[in-house]
Amino acid sequence: MSPSPKGPLLLGVRHHGPGSARAVRAALEIARPAAVLIEGPPEGDELVALAADPGMRPPVALLAHAADDPGRAAFWPLAEFSPEWVAIRWAQQAGVPVRFMDLPAAHSLAAGEKETEGQEEEAADSVRVDPLAVLAETAGYDDPERWWEDVVEHRGTKETDALGAFEALGEAMGALREAYGDGGHARDLVREAYMRQRMRAARREFGDEYAVVCGAWHVPALRAKTTVAADKALLAGLPKVKVETTWVPWTHRRLARAGGYGAGITSPGWYAHLFSAYDRPVERWLTKVAGLLREEDRQVSSAHVIEAVRLAETLAAMRGRPLPGLTETLEAVRAVMCDGSDVPLALVEDRLVVGDVLGEVPDGAPVVPLQRDLTRQQRSLRLKAEAYDRELELDLRKDTDAAKSLLLHRLRLLGIEWGRPTASRGSTGTFRETWRLRWEPELSVRVAEAGIWGTTVLAAATAKVEAEAAAAEELGEVTALAEQCLSAGLSEALPAVLRALADRAALDTDVARLAKALPALARSLRYGDVRGTDAAALATVATGLAERICVALPSACAAGLDADAAAELRGHVDGVHGAVGLLADAEEGLRERWFAVLRTLAGRDTVPGLIRGRAARLLLDDGRLPAEETARLMGLALSPAADPADAAGWIEGFAGGSSGGGTLLVHDERLLGLIDGWLVGVPERAFTDVLPLLRRTFGAYEPGVKRTLGELVRRGPGGRPGSGVASGAGREGFAPELDPVRADAVVDLVRMLLAGAAPAG
Repeated sequence: MSPSPKGPLLLGVRHHGPGSARAVRAALEIARPAAVLIEGPPEGDELVALAADPGMRPPVALLAHAADDPGRAAFWPLAEFSPEWVAIRWAQQAGVPVRFMDLPAAHSLAAGEKETEGQEEEAADSVRVDPLAVLAETAGYDDPERWWEDVVEHRGTKETDALGAFEALGEAMGALREAYGDGGHARDLVREAYMRQRMRAARREFGDEYAVVCGAWHVPALRAKTTVAADKALLAGLPKVKVETTWVPWTHRRLARAGGYGAGITSPGWYAHLFSAYDRPVERWLTKVAGLLREEDRQVSSAHVIEAVRLAETLAAMRGRPLPGLTETLEAVRAVMCDGSDVPLALVEDRLVVGDVLGEVPDGAPVVPLQRDLTRQQRSLRLKAEAYDRELELDLRKDTDAAKSLLLHRLRLLGIEWGRPTASRGSTGTFRETWRLRWEPELSVRVAEAGIWGTTVLAAATAKVEAEAAAAEELGEVTALAEQCLSAGLSEALPAVLRALADRAALDTDVARLAKALPALARSLRYGDVRGTDAAALATVATGLAERICVALPSACAAGLDADAAAELRGHVDGVHGAVGLLADAEEGLRERWFAVLRTLAGRDTVPGLIRGRAARLLLDDGRLPAEETARLMGLALSPAADPADAAGWIEGFAGGSSGGGTLLVHDERLLGLIDGWLVGVPERAFTDVLPLLRRTFGAYEPGVKRTLGELVRRGPGGRPGSGVASGAGREGFAPELDPVRADAVVDLVRMLLAGAAPAG
């Protein structure tokens, strides 16, 4: 690169623009600078050499975080088609120094700039000037992305005019800076002052034979003649913190604006394709689309691809575009390959236009010890971090699957939500788990934050659980910790959790809180059995809690409870009932004491009807309430003297839709008749009040159950029509006795359907 009176080579780019990336590579090949400066934090200089490692596969990001507070972090993402990445790789291949030149992360993080990403896009805020939007509007475009594609991405394969293109873009940005000043980007003034300082240092070392790759918005400010004193004044007194930096994997989805990245692009997958496809990009793109749709069992042939290419080119010609852009190709895909449907098109946009590409970083990248241990376990268990959702079915009876479960549970305790438990579509046994896995780049920050608890996943999870148990103020918090502790196999943390649990349980007198805590303890014991964890001490605490609930619950369900409080206690009764079933083996007599409590609740008229009905149903389901006694309790609850709202509550508690009450009424017409008779006798004014409760009860039944109940009520007692609330007397279809003539009429047809015999006669 020959010395120039104009100074160094300034290459103003659009972050993550494939056209800019190609032009940067061409300009660097032409100019052959002695050094390259890149927009980015100087703390990354020590890590830039890793970009040449074969194990480094973009998209990746520089991560900088405060050493004493990993949550204060910023990312500088780089994709394969990012101009900055292309410049780094060119410099490494050419053997010239490459350095970062932006404001150090030590200053930006100290100033409280806790951003998701470090490179701010000119369109980041509605009160800021968007240079691309202004230039597009000036050129007569209403879409900045379409304008950028036409003037940059679709320039063709000739790149010998790359230097001229950068010069033209720099002049356009200069005009914008003259018109808008900093454009609402006040922090950029400080950043640009530091960039100029780095450029002065480079000039002292290399003269003017160096290149600068930065956002096009900054080029006019870097060309401006300013004094050293003025720049030092802008940088004076900046706060500073100690920072740590590393490389972390990134994803195409996180490059997208929809993912929350301020300097993002709308279509990273499309841009990656444009960068890699040096010829016939539209044909190659539509071939990818066809392949994806075929994988989803859609009929897409070569003829579809050819016709889609023709349509995209026709649309581009009609709109005066040099080549079809993303808009034209998607419209062609919808019309030709998707039969006009947006459903398969949404799949194309998600999987190809955005994409789930996840980068990789080499083992030599610096990481906190916790990350190193996590990586080791991922490899040992063959749990690959992937950028898309996938389900993982685990059988806890297998050692490898049990180890995977322990790792995922421990990570969740540390706030690293790599996996989330989900309902299993197969077996519902306690030895099976289903997880939905998805690795997001932000989880690297969560790992760094969790590093304060320990150097391994096990040690960190144990320490965090012990600290949270000591700090917990409510019983529910500790019981949740106990359940998580056993699920994660943290046997060393269990004693501290149990001490906290016993202390909170002894002091808590609120029966609702006690009842809310018990199911979690019972589930914990179940997991202890499945995973082989010794939970005898936990069983003692849980049994004591159940005994206290048995004593306090009847008085807590006294009259005076409003509807919401009664509904809450009804839920607690269900929860305790299930928990007692799990604890009964640990304590003889507990189940009998609990059934005595239910009998008390079912027979005490001062208890709200919702709870009385639920207690009666639980007793009936467990065979502890004879049918005659059930009918008697229902008769009392639905007697004319009973309050209609309380009676409706009794029905809801007894026959609620989620408890199989509809099936019970189908098979016990005596109970159905009692409800039918009560409903017929409800006064008109009271019926309006109880109707919402009845709708909530019966509306939850399955359609088949509701249909059968309707027919039973229509037929009335003994199969005689006309006595029910929905009497259907006079309607054909049902009769008290079988009609042999009508039955014989279908015999031949049934024989033909079942045996294949031809109809007789």
